[in-house]
Amino acid sequence: MQTKEDSIKARNRLLASKVMKNLQSRKFEAYYCDNAIEAAEKALSLIPEHSSVSWGGSVTLEEIGLLDRVRQGSHTVTDRDTAQTMEERYDLMRQSLLCDTYLTSFNVVSEDGILVNIDSVGNRVAAITFGPRSVVAVVGMNKVCKTAEDAVIRARTYAAPINANRLSSSSSPFLHSPQKTPCLINGACADCKSEDCICSYIVETRMCKTAGRIKVILVGESLGF
Repeated sequence: MQTKEDSIKARNRLLASKVMKNLQSRKFEAYYCDNAIEAAEKALSLIPEHSSVSWGGSVTLEEIGLLDRVRQGSHTVTDRDTAQTMEERYDLMRQSLLCDTYLTSFNVVSEDGILVNIDSVGNRVAAITFGPRSVVAVVGMNKVCKTAEDAVIRARTYAAPINANRLSSSSSPFLHSPQKTPCLINGACADCKSEDCICSYIVETRMCKTAGRIKVILVGESLGF
């Protein structure tokens, strides 16, 4: 009899095949990796040597060790976390919009190939939409939902409250750390207009206007949230 993990992996492979076909029909490049190690290797293979690279905030990218490997490589890196002031941090985020390769994840992917991201400041969704020559996204299969509507609900009611909690405990003086959002207080989205709201921008990317510019690596593990 298969173990629980074997059954999950088998399901992920089957579902990923469907999602990849739908992503490709929308002109995204799509790949599948069984695990985080393979995903990091695949992402690195999609980044040209000596090119400029940047990224937005992503637990997934940190979990697979991709950011450290990029920092140690031959790339020209724009890393907002090196900023000494908030003004410098924003300048670095603006510079990221002109890099060769932008690394990210998506909060949710629908089975029919629509990508959903929710953003506080808007730097991630801006880079995904336009600017960098290439976008490489790593997404755990735990983030796949049935429809685009389900995807937005998951992003608002699940990913955002967890992100708010994560950011509120950050020690960085240059992060917008939410302290008063309803989701931070009670764990549930209240469609708030709080000054600390991290759901300022909700973007559905339903087509890759420049074919192949956005590359999505689906991973058969639970990554991010």
